Amino acid sequence: FKIIGTSRKNVDAQEIVTGKPLFGLDVQREGMRIAMIAHAPAFGQKLKRFNEDELKSMPGIEQVFTINTAPDDVEKQWSDINAFPELIAIVGKSTWEVMKAKRALKAEWENPDVLESTSEHDAALAELLQQTPESPERKDGDPEAAFRDAAQVVERTYSAPFLAHNTMEPMNFFAHVTEDKAELLGPIQTPEYLRKTVAALLGMEESQVSIMMTRQGGGFGRRLYGNFGNEAALIAQQAGVPVKLVYTREDDMTQGTYRPSYKVTYRAALDDKGQLTGFQVRGAGVHGSPVFANRFPAGAVDNYLAENHSLESNISTGAWRAPRSNFMAYAEQAFLDEIAELTNQDPIDFRLALFERAQQQPVGDNNDYDAARYAGVLKLVKEKAGWGKSMPGIHRGVSAYYCHNSYVAQVVDVEMQGEQPRIKKVWCAVDCGIVVNPDAARNQIEGGIIDGIGHSMYSQLTFDEGMPQQQNFDRYRLIRHAEAPLEIETFFVDNGIDPTGLGEPSLPPIQSALANALYQATGKRLYNQPFDGPQEVAG
Repeated sequence: FKIIGTSRKNVDAQEIVTGKPLFGLDVQREGMRIAMIAHAPAFGQKLKRFNEDELKSMPGIEQVFTINTAPDDVEKQWSDINAFPELIAIVGKSTWEVMKAKRALKAEWENPDVLESTSEHDAALAELLQQTPESPERKDGDPEAAFRDAAQVVERTYSAPFLAHNTMEPMNFFAHVTEDKAELLGPIQTPEYLRKTVAALLGMEESQVSIMMTRQGGGFGRRLYGNFGNEAALIAQQAGVPVKLVYTREDDMTQGTYRPSYKVTYRAALDDKGQLTGFQVRGAGVHGSPVFANRFPAGAVDNYLAENHSLESNISTGAWRAPRSNFMAYAEQAFLDEIAELTNQDPIDFRLALFERAQQQPVGDNNDYDAARYAGVLKLVKEKAGWGKSMPGIHRGVSAYYCHNSYVAQVVDVEMQGEQPRIKKVWCAVDCGIVVNPDAARNQIEGGIIDGIGHSMYSQLTFDEGMPQQQNFDRYRLIRHAEAPLEIETFFVDNGIDPTGLGEPSLPPIQSALANALYQATGKRLYNQPFDGPQEVAG
């Protein structure tokens, strides 16, 4: 290859750092008006009345009306997740004038029968984990006998909260709708599905709808869901003028495309020699279980059981960077680390022994990972990090995970500065096949690591009677510069295999590597995210 495998800079780098117009928020068109929306403050509420005439009388405000983005006669695409289809739209001359009108909004909302709170979700998920599903997702051997005959059974439960995406650029979209066509321009990850929905909402053929894309100021899964594009199209059609819809941070954080909250219970059966004879995982999540039944350690244990539960909720959810994996990697690898300690084994050697079993005598036929490649990144990070050498004052944790067809293993070095941990270095080994652009690949790995550290340590969304309690960064905690690792060193496996994903695989394992390092530093196992929140005591 002449280009593949060599570093190339982002073609828009100069424009990005000098502030040239590239993003959706930069769009300007002749005659364009600014639009903003308001939705119910709590999930499940519906609009009763609002001070429409007062808003219309405010300076710069031209139109105020309601829209419905989910009429009964329009088929929803999978990307049309939206808990608030009934919206108040405010259209005016400038962003500031529309924001002032939105602040003056006085609306009455009808309460639903049930307003859900975080405590209710947690209790419902915990109750599900106590129930045996009608049929397991996967069952190998005789796990019931393995646990019945075990010399020791270890059981641990892990949890994670709802999370917002919080892209740097808030949601926005430009739309100009006339009788015979609709032109839309903005940041979206799924333009083909947005086009289908907009055409249906406007009563047009898809050929009459044009979706043009700008650069995205962050996606992370949030811009898979094009509700803001649908809203822009409907507002522009009703207003009769081209509009740019702009969300505030609060609009997006309360809109409802969240990483679901999860709970998972792991059980391990050990014989009198400390050998792992049985393994069970049972997961529950809002709108779906997080469990991947055919992932490791499936295939490495004779007696294995994977079970799923799902909790329905009027709080809507969607894909968040490395869906499901972002939680399961933390829970699985933290649990394996604890089992290794209980059986007096080095945590890397313990995992490698399981991978060897999966290579030599795999259990089952549906294991969705390559055990040799999995073990390869673990061996590589062990070598590069100098695992096992004496490092006074440094506390180390390790993790390895497979998702998005890539394999990542990480070692985290933590130093305690008083009662606060400081991440000195992250060592990261990656098998993603051929590395197309080494600089961009390292950027993706480093970004995923920092993102994973911040969200596992600090971030959470909670609800009180259906209302999100964190609506901006004053209450929703993100990682700060001084909390990022001082150094990240990444090593890529050179194997010539077809390239795979890189935007997501480095995030899931960093959370458990960090949790395992923090245990070494503090002596406390971490069973709940965020790590700086309350922790359950292992039973």
